[in-house]
Amino acid sequence: MLKHTDALNGANDVLEVSQHTPRTRPEGQRDSLAFLVRLGDRVRDARKARGLSRRILSDMSGVSERYLAQLEAGSGNISIVLLRDIALSLGMKLEEFVAEPDDVMHQARERAQRIALVGLRGAGKSTLGKGLARRLGFKFIELNDVIRELSGLPISEIFNLYGEAGYRRFESEAVEMVATQRTQVVLAVAGGIVADSEAYETLLERFNTVWLKATPEEHMSRVRAQGDLRPMEGNPEAMAQLRQILAERMKDYSRARYEFETSGMEPEVALDGLVDLAREQVLAEVPAQSH
Repeated sequence: MLKHTDALNGANDVLEVSQHTPRTRPEGQRDSLAFLVRLGDRVRDARKARGLSRRILSDMSGVSERYLAQLEAGSGNISIVLLRDIALSLGMKLEEFVAEPDDVMHQARERAQRIALVGLRGAGKSTLGKGLARRLGFKFIELNDVIRELSGLPISEIFNLYGEAGYRRFESEAVEMVATQRTQVVLAVAGGIVADSEAYETLLERFNTVWLKATPEEHMSRVRAQGDLRPMEGNPEAMAQLRQILAERMKDYSRARYEFETSGMEPEVALDGLVDLAREQVLAEVPAQSH
């Protein structure tokens, strides 16, 4: 057992070393300060990329607005737990905030060329997704097509045989498979993916997600324009139910990295705007030479 005097002598030895190496502590302090500034920049950039004010992010994460301001200024020595809450609210992983610059660049380079479109049915995920992929020279994939290939069954049969839980398992596996095997891809996912925490977390981590937003009326009219009258047929409460679904999912959809409003836009106009968003912001997350 270490005696008290030995421990004290050891402490004195450490003290003597630090006294003879006066640069060690200041350099460490400079590294820590640089890390906090870098951390604050990442939080601020992520918040602004999603169009969120500090007040909204404070409400979402439970971290005070004053503390967020200190953090973004590079002077907030935040706990891991609170930083994790902020990361989750922004649809990010904790590692993205604390990774070293080279690791962050590698993650960004991989993610920037995987774009996932989320939102309710009728948001334009398939129509705009195909156009976006064509303009960027990327591959377009419907996640449900991948699920059908994995299961060997139509989507309706998956629900009949395995229920929603079974479908969610296939959905999670499909997201991971696309993320692992594909780059330069535009992925359209079903609106209910937010109900599967594992699949949605993977999507947020491995893809640059874009929430295609529209009013409930637009969602309904677009679905009907596609020839699907089921949402309204024999259901006078359909619009109220749609509003409720959108309200329930809004918090999860807002975790997407970007938002794009499509209400009142003709398809070609909306596509032009989405392409601009992809080129000017999504793909701009990494240096130009990486594309």
